[in-house]
Amino acid sequence: MHQPGRTLKALLPPLVAGLALTTLPARSAHAAGTLTNAGFEADGTGAATPSGWSEYGASGASYTEPGGRGGGHRLSHWSSTAYRVETYQHLSGLANGDYRLTAWVRSGGGQNAAWIALKNCGGAERRTSLPVSADGWIRIVVPVRVTNHQCTVSVNSDAHAGDWINVDDLTFAPGAPTGLPVKGADVSSLAKSEAKGGVYRTASGAKADALGVLGAAGMNYARLKVWVDPADGYNDKARVLETARRVKAQGMKLLVDFHYSDTWADPGAQKKPAAWAGHSYAQLKTDVYDHTYDVLSALEAQGTGADMVQVGNEINGGMLWDEGSTDDWPRLAGLLNSGYDAVKKADPGTPVALHLAEGGDLEGTRWWFDNAVAHGVRFDAVGLSYYGYWHGPLSAFQTTLDDTAARYGKPVFVAETAYPFRLDSEDAHENIIDTAAELVPGYPATPAGQSAWMNTVADIVEAVPNGRGLGVFYWEATWTAVEGNGWDPADPASGNGWENQALFGYDDRALPATAWFRHR
Repeated sequence: MHQPGRTLKALLPPLVAGLALTTLPARSAHAAGTLTNAGFEADGTGAATPSGWSEYGASGASYTEPGGRGGGHRLSHWSSTAYRVETYQHLSGLANGDYRLTAWVRSGGGQNAAWIALKNCGGAERRTSLPVSADGWIRIVVPVRVTNHQCTVSVNSDAHAGDWINVDDLTFAPGAPTGLPVKGADVSSLAKSEAKGGVYRTASGAKADALGVLGAAGMNYARLKVWVDPADGYNDKARVLETARRVKAQGMKLLVDFHYSDTWADPGAQKKPAAWAGHSYAQLKTDVYDHTYDVLSALEAQGTGADMVQVGNEINGGMLWDEGSTDDWPRLAGLLNSGYDAVKKADPGTPVALHLAEGGDLEGTRWWFDNAVAHGVRFDAVGLSYYGYWHGPLSAFQTTLDDTAARYGKPVFVAETAYPFRLDSEDAHENIIDTAAELVPGYPATPAGQSAWMNTVADIVEAVPNGRGLGVFYWEATWTAVEGNGWDPADPASGNGWENQALFGYDDRALPATAWFRHR
């Protein structure tokens, strides 16, 4: 009953086991099948053209200096005046096939563009922009298919005076194409928005179905939360079934996110549904099973079965407090496994994800999942929320993501992320992020900054070793400012603090950041 194609169910088993600156031919090109001086250690400090590499563009803007990631030196681009420079190396004698370039990078940001490219490989140029990360190294990957036995590795800056990048420890080796199977968004607010008069438009201004607009942009997965008995009647079983039909009609897959509450569940609130208040622990386990199975089996019955399921939402402190608190792991484990069993009863092939917030917290994530594993909690994937303005620097996020995938042998994904395209509010409610001081350095609250953030997060997930990076969900892409569709399901007058982080602007048009759904 699921959509055909490259489904997550099929992917899980193997997972678990700017400007083109160079138009001239490479001078002093290195004719070999492996990178030379990939760690920039051969020349010491101050080499304007590192051994094995060539330079094109602003003289003196490319050089080696102390402060390497893995050794004593690194490649840097910098100048006291505006500059454009390329540092490149040509490889020949390659066996045709798929390759991956891996590089460790840092950047202070501010450039018109800074990127690493693979070109002259027989097909279209492949490039990855450098993330803005002044306080930590980030690993990025660039995949390419070589069809003419050669390829050029190219590091580029188109920069203003004082802008800088660092690059180190490159590898170029055969490897399967990467890419992200999941490029999704949470659209839980959509049905209520439309019912209250919300309008969505294409980038050119034509009124359109929001799911159709996002699908045309490349979105392939929708995330829907489930509340048990919400005050406004939205995000319950009936509404999820309705929206699921629309999701599947667009050819998208479906992630069902169980909150096990009548309202928001997150690290600071895991309140039981009113109907379950006063139930014994044994009854709560039955409640979790019955509710989970009821929703999922109904989805299956209408031909819109879930392709992945979250048992709990941002459950850093557990769920169904107090019985399911992390203060009592044996009982929390019982509740989580009850949900897992219900998912597998509805469809044994549906993967179950466990979802934590604070994606940059390595120690907290290890503590939680170490306890889960020790208490026999069953799960197939790990979802982490990562909001850069709350959850630490990009380097910490990458460390946590990589460690989680390796430590537990599970695929990982970003269950939630978002970024503002402006700071002012469209309604009377104060926005969650509304000052420049709250932003991630190097990522302004502009359409371009929002786009850059999403591509950076996607690049980091794509770089998770061993193909264990599943993808990214943008949180509440359609939650625009519509009267009556506010934060509090019990208060129709409550406002929306998120409209400046939607993927539709204040003119209701799709924003440029929707292009991230086409990330390779």
